[in-house]
Amino acid sequence: MKDDVPLPDESHLRALAVDLIEKQYTMTLGTAVQDAPWAAPVYYVNLNFQFYFFSDPKSRHIQESESAGKAAAAIFHQSNSWQEIRGVQMSGEIKALWPGMEALRALRAYLKKFPFTKEFFDSGDRLDLEGFSKRFRVRFYCLRPNLLYYLDNRIRFSFREKVNIDQG
Repeated sequence: MKDDVPLPDESHLRALAVDLIEKQYTMTLGTAVQDAPWAAPVYYVNLNFQFYFFSDPKSRHIQESESAGKAAAAIFHQSNSWQEIRGVQMSGEIKALWPGMEALRALRAYLKKFPFTKEFFDSGDRLDLEGFSKRFRVRFYCLRPNLLYYLDNRIRFSFREKVNIDQG
């Protein structure tokens, strides 16, 4: 966009962030303990700015997020030029999910977004949290951000604005 084009208002900014988040598949989680940062990509599904993913409870990013009580994440659009760089940056807490309505809704959304995961199960296997845990030795987690920024060089070089992620 050119300098004379108005910047997006709050609802347009939120819509741009949601559109990007919904079209991407991987999120890079960032953690750190003391002076040792770490990054790990995971498949995710988003439900109202809550980011659900499977991970091994013994993985470094889960261990560090539990130890530190916080984590960061980035989701971005693949681009070949600086003019097309866009994504979201966020920070918050990662929590393990327990069976219940939230986990059920998130798992259904995950299976819809990643239908290939069903290929790892036999027809009689359970496609629930217990089934995934037994099959892959993973748990279902949720990154609950308390801060999220949308960045988009299509708007202007280094455009970056905070997005209201409260219910809406």
